[in-house]
Amino acid sequence: MKILDVMNLCKTYGIGESSVNALKDVSFTMDKGEFATVVGESGSGKSTLLNIIGGLDEPTSGKVLFRDKNMFAMKERERTVFRRRNIGFVFQSFYLIPELNVEQNIIFPLLLDHKKPDKNEIERLLDILGLYERRRHLPSQLSGGQQQRTAIGRALASKPMLILADEPTGNLDSKTSQDVMELLVKASKIYTQTVLMITHNTNLTSVADRVLRVSDGVLTDLGGKRDEKLS
Repeated sequence: MKILDVMNLCKTYGIGESSVNALKDVSFTMDKGEFATVVGESGSGKSTLLNIIGGLDEPTSGKVLFRDKNMFAMKERERTVFRRRNIGFVFQSFYLIPELNVEQNIIFPLLLDHKKPDKNEIERLLDILGLYERRRHLPSQLSGGQQQRTAIGRALASKPMLILADEPTGNLDSKTSQDVMELLVKASKIYTQTVLMITHNTNLTSVADRVLRVSDGVLTDLGGKRDEKLS
């Protein structure tokens, strides 16, 4: 089932001779439960792409469709609510609320949307994250890997259709990075969530169903496991 459809996406910053084309006619689709990584050099347009798909920035032209629903045809308020309910974000910086413990940080998006957390579901998620014994700890009492796992839990808690991860292992050592990647893959399969992740570390692309490369604003589909299954 197709979840995401990016159609002819263009993004230009500035005007005239000083303008920069950050994205040039980018198009691709993603299916439910698919895990794709986006690679490319710094300044290639990767983060711009993720920010537009997440509704944090607007394209100059083109469309982003979620199950045929055009995000940029929505009014700003409607888009904000849609993003909160359908897209989970995981960043390089953890952005945890320091006064809240692990469990409170994870359920915060649900409370923000006036939803009552399912106690059994949250405990199951904490167990999957390996954080059940740490659920009452504050972020300052956690390692970097534990903080990132908490951030992933926060993204997973509302069961969004799409998770966008921008260099989620950038502040972690290689062993912890691998653990976090395995957790993202495991969680996406358990909850059948679609994951689109930016990474500079090409060693981490081996777990992905598909690898996309962005260079000078142009996206190339490098294929991956999904194509192997189809061949």
